[in-house]
Amino acid sequence: MIVLERAAEEQRARLAGLEGEEFDAQHRAWREAVQAAQAAFADHATVSGQTTEGVERAVKRAVRQSEEDPAE
Repeated sequence: MIVLERAAEEQRARLAGLEGEEFDAQHRAWREAVQAAQAAFADHATVSGQTTEGVERAVKRAVRQSEEDPAE
């Protein structure tokens, strides 16, 4: 799930500076990545008995923490 969330964030970041058809194509790629991550959150929530929102929050927190520079 962390890999899927990172992929969605990478796709979102690629939207910066794009316009027109390039933006539209990248936006579709971002939405597909988000949908894949959200499906994984929902599946895990169902299996683990957690809420989808709780799973999503935990994954996003883990992604943010893994991207922080511990030297700063």
